[in-house]
Amino acid sequence: MSDIRTSGRTVDVARYLQVRAHTERLAEPLSAEDQTIQSMPDASPTKWHRAHTSWFFETFVLGPFDPGYQVFDSSFAYLFNSYYEAVGPRHPRPQRGLITRPGAEEISRYRRHVDDAMGRFIEGAAVSANELVELGLHHEQQHQELVLMDVKHALSMNPLAPVYRADGPEPSGPCRPGFISHDGGIVEVGHPGDSFCFDNETPVHQVMLRPFALAAGLVTNGQWMEFMADGGYHRPELWLSDGWATARTNEWESPLYWSRIDGEWWQFSLAGLRRVDAEAPVCHVSLFEADAFAHWAGARLPTEFEWEAVAAGTPGSLGQVWQWTSSAYAPYPGFRPNPGAVGEYNGKFMVNQYVLRGGSCATPAGHARATYRNFFPAASRWMFAGLRLAHNG
Repeated sequence: MSDIRTSGRTVDVARYLQVRAHTERLAEPLSAEDQTIQSMPDASPTKWHRAHTSWFFETFVLGPFDPGYQVFDSSFAYLFNSYYEAVGPRHPRPQRGLITRPGAEEISRYRRHVDDAMGRFIEGAAVSANELVELGLHHEQQHQELVLMDVKHALSMNPLAPVYRADGPEPSGPCRPGFISHDGGIVEVGHPGDSFCFDNETPVHQVMLRPFALAAGLVTNGQWMEFMADGGYHRPELWLSDGWATARTNEWESPLYWSRIDGEWWQFSLAGLRRVDAEAPVCHVSLFEADAFAHWAGARLPTEFEWEAVAAGTPGSLGQVWQWTSSAYAPYPGFRPNPGAVGEYNGKFMVNQYVLRGGSCATPAGHARATYRNFFPAASRWMFAGLRLAHNG
């Protein structure tokens, strides 16, 4: 068996199939109806995620590099393109949940078709396709977390609070107390390129940091309840202007999925409705809420570079939830997107977004790293996002 090697990482058929099989395991507890629903424009049906990740390999690997490949269905190029303008037109994102055909079972056949072809391709792959195969696997891992985010939101719309899976991933505590001090100075940030990374993690460059301290642990549900009890959602002096307007317009009174029942706080989870665990990290809060909490606590959100400077030297610090930073999602000095259509993967979104660092309980094992730059708009809440605090030194 021949291997594909990318930046020192080996990709063989077994690893390819392992990643692909995990997507199917995530979909396994879901009915065909569960896989078709789209609960909001930002989310996508599970069926769509399963098809889109197959479309990625078909479009960027098999089509250009395997002359003998037979496209499964030419109409899928329109249905399952996400945002790659250079590839061609695509079905509108907010309408993905209106597509009942192809059904979930046909998407399963599509995945098997692509997997059979990719298995043969990896056996004798051309060197020019190595990085695209690696990128496709990491792209699929991103969608695995999206599957859980989107399913959770969809099932939360059901008043019966259905269970996705009894052991569905949710943040757990306890969180570490105290702060980690950093002397500041000139530090290097960014991925050195000795293993896989996304293009937005490069190039390595230097930044100047003032002395600071970063919380060793994440903000907890218990701390968030104290913030709410002190009127945190009703004190405009704590909030950014856009955040206050957003919170009022959407009538935010608590994190997403929380509800008050018989005087107690409960939250909808992938395992159904559960009491809020005061020791677990708070989750499903927006940048606006995180920033307001930090002001209430007499602290601030860290910059992404402060976060990375500490995380790089603190093994196991990535955490149970993605952590908001105060850094706008922007290119690093000297950034160059990947060539071709896959260059649309990250660079085109470097506006009106904020960086989150770390990882979450829903992130596939081995996918996160200290240099990873996740990003979302400031009002987004449905991802597994929380925060840790920072202080000036």
